[in-house]
Amino acid sequence: MSGAHGPGDTSNKKIALLISVLALFLAVSETLGKAAQTDALSFNVQASNLWSFFQAKTIRQTALRTAGELALVVAETPAQREALAKQQITWTGTIARWESEPETQEGRRELTRRATDAEKKRDIALAKYHHFELASAAFQIAIVVVSASVITGVALLAIGGSLIGGVGLIFTGIGILAPNAIHIF
Repeated sequence: MSGAHGPGDTSNKKIALLISVLALFLAVSETLGKAAQTDALSFNVQASNLWSFFQAKTIRQTALRTAGELALVVAETPAQREALAKQQITWTGTIARWESEPETQEGRRELTRRATDAEKKRDIALAKYHHFELASAAFQIAIVVVSASVITGVALLAIGGSLIGGVGLIFTGIGILAPNAIHIF
């Protein structure tokens, strides 16, 4: 029986191997996608926390400036004005420290830089995630198309599925090497 597909048929073995390789690539892209998604969430929380800290510092600065200005208005005697002038020096130093604290990286300037850096890392992780998701979809479709070639005996489906799998490899590579090269989402 020529044309029969039996246990010794090498074309089915090749297709089974192709399906196995596509499934391996699918597992890799799914794993990379979940890792990128977790990173994106982590960096988003980090950025949010840093911006909250920035806002708290801003509120504290504003409250201290307002208190200093109000104190000058209500000072009645020269002694009170002199004491307030000395206190103003301390308050001004505190306000300046809250603006920039290079040693602790917790001044408003440093918090702005750190939060912006976390947002950039989040955006890269999201771009990776989207590419890995597209790769996973391509691998899933490729597996279905290649599997259909076994049922139908149409070799063109195996070739088409291989090409779709190649698209999955391309998106996996983009996700790994250059996540911001192509913006689909």
